[in-house]
Amino acid sequence: MTVSPTLGLILAGGLARRMGGGDKARIRIGGATILQRVLARMAPQCSRMIINANGDPARFSDTGLAVVADSVPDFAGPLAGILAGLDWAAANAPDYAFIASAPGDCPFLPKDLVPRLHEARRVANVPLACARSGEQSHPVVGLWPLALREDLRRALTVEGLRKIDVWTARYGIGTAEWPDAPFDPFFNVNTPEDAARAEAIAKNYPDA
Repeated sequence: MTVSPTLGLILAGGLARRMGGGDKARIRIGGATILQRVLARMAPQCSRMIINANGDPARFSDTGLAVVADSVPDFAGPLAGILAGLDWAAANAPDYAFIASAPGDCPFLPKDLVPRLHEARRVANVPLACARSGEQSHPVVGLWPLALREDLRRALTVEGLRKIDVWTARYGIGTAEWPDAPFDPFFNVNTPEDAARAEAIAKNYPDA
């Protein structure tokens, strides 16, 4: 399947309160950081990668990737990170029609994530797509067209909208589905207990 040129966006702008602060993406799972695992999965599927993170961008200098901060203040949530990615793409990669986003705390992303998001969007004939595993939708794991960039800015800055699914419902969203067994490919690490569980998954499923 031919995939439109797509910018990969890792969302690492959260506050990680349940982990006691810091960057969840730097937690090591199965001998590699979650960030390394996310990059290993996303980079082959995307034309280019960037990171959305707030604070000192130098802490990600080892990746060699551009780091873009939210333009909407006060940690406005994932939509602000997605807008930051869309703005970067418009300025630096205007030939890309889409960005694909994934959180920086998901160590087991699918190897076919991006092409299947594109396929879900095409089949549903809508501009957006997100992932689903089992009975759980993952609106942060999604495909976002640059054509809706200014609409998203208006929703964030004028309407004060923060919920992803409220915004995507306005335009229509396709869903790419994965099973959640034997493990959920969108399992995310929010707590020390989650990190321990992820380590067990990595041990039991080396190709996860």
